[in-house]
Amino acid sequence: MEENSASLAGVAVSKSFGPVQVLYGIDLTLRSGEVHALIGENGAGKSTLMKVLCGYQGPTSGHLLLDGQRVVFHDSADAEHKGVVLIHQEFNLAEQLSVEANIFLGREMQAGALLDRRGMHDRSLQLLRELETEIDPRQLVADLSVPEKQMVEIAKALVRDARVLVMDEPTAVLTAKESEVLFKQIERLRQQGVAILYTSHKLDEVKSIANVVTVLRDGRHVITAPVSDMSVDQMATHMVGRDVSDLFPQKSVLAGSEIVLEVEHLSVPGRVFDASFALRRGEILGFAGLVGSGRTELMEGLVGLRHADGSIKINGAPIRIRSLRDASRHRLAYLTEDRKGHGLLLNMRMRPNLTLLGLDRFVHGLIDEKAEEKALEKAISDFDIRAGDRTVRVGNLSGGNQQKLLLAKTMLVEPDIVIIDEPTRGIDIGTKQQIYSFIDRLARSGKSVIVISSEMAEVIGLSHRVMVMKAGRIVGELEGRDIGEESIVRYAMGLAGSAAA
Repeated sequence: MEENSASLAGVAVSKSFGPVQVLYGIDLTLRSGEVHALIGENGAGKSTLMKVLCGYQGPTSGHLLLDGQRVVFHDSADAEHKGVVLIHQEFNLAEQLSVEANIFLGREMQAGALLDRRGMHDRSLQLLRELETEIDPRQLVADLSVPEKQMVEIAKALVRDARVLVMDEPTAVLTAKESEVLFKQIERLRQQGVAILYTSHKLDEVKSIANVVTVLRDGRHVITAPVSDMSVDQMATHMVGRDVSDLFPQKSVLAGSEIVLEVEHLSVPGRVFDASFALRRGEILGFAGLVGSGRTELMEGLVGLRHADGSIKINGAPIRIRSLRDASRHRLAYLTEDRKGHGLLLNMRMRPNLTLLGLDRFVHGLIDEKAEEKALEKAISDFDIRAGDRTVRVGNLSGGNQQKLLLAKTMLVEPDIVIIDEPTRGIDIGTKQQIYSFIDRLARSGKSVIVISSEMAEVIGLSHRVMVMKAGRIVGELEGRDIGEESIVRYAMGLAGSAAA
């Protein structure tokens, strides 16, 4: 195939689900040997367009061209057979099968009439080592971490020898090091002539690895241009239709030093060791550290999701927390980093998801559905949850709207202390700005907030103070102007003197 020839194109692609139209006449051309970034806010239509391009859904109108010839994909298997492969944001893995069985699922290698198990094992091992991961191909997928599952999804796509590779938020759950490994693979594939469509909310990634960028907004095409012609700020402005240069609100000034939460010598067996810290009223306290540093495990121990030993005081009174119900009773709430796995019921509608934590408020013999509907209406307004139909399954909402619903669900029980783990993972820049503003309003209203984030800019931009963790221990505390990337990294990598809280 000639360098930069068209591999796959969507021509005037529109898509409706019943009366709701989500794509409006989109033209998009993917070329051999080119990385084409697709960006837009959650709900802009990116995922729907990718599914149309890869045979998971058919266009309502418009058509596809493959190597200049009109083509109809009957399903995703048909598209894969023709060399068009999608790496899903939502894992499409069989949890109870091994890694190698997943990598070759539906494309098993044969040795005569039998499966070539040795061949599949060796090829899986080769792919995983190219991705610089130590995953054992014989390991069950169910036993893998979230980042490891993402690497299996990538290996699964690579084994299919794609001519067109579509990647939906592939680095959303990867560390910086894992992301760099992926970028090397993308560059290798690009040089081999593969056409790559890459969608990400991380605009610095787009600027770094893409040749061309297309922006969608509200299901419509906004602009397609060489990445070299657009700054990150210009991309963001095209996405949201407004200036987002002031991404983080100005930090509030703490009125006093009243301590609302004291944690002393808290340990989670094998994960967290002798952690002590305090949280003040109206404060946003950030927790930083590398993946595996123990931040999430510390908070899960604090709210009763893991067994923990140590002392916890709220407003000076010693308390015991053995479950989320205990935590809620003490007006302490936790938003999990895994909104899809543990935060929301994806197959249910918005209303039962919203009221689940505070269901006792809506039960008077029977569930008061009118009161639930009123609460949902308020949540949609307060949190700007965008859904064409409020009876839609939550799994069909965009990631940003799912996160807003999870916030609304948590705040419905009126907590005084809110712990938010990865508040904007997999969320577009416009919705990030909304969530940052919401967190700021919480603090200004006198609530106290703990934020755990793998995004350095997020921790620095939001926090009054930052606790840094390494290998299950709090190793540093930074406040005010001392909060900076270099100081956080030095503590997180063990390059600074140990300074417990």
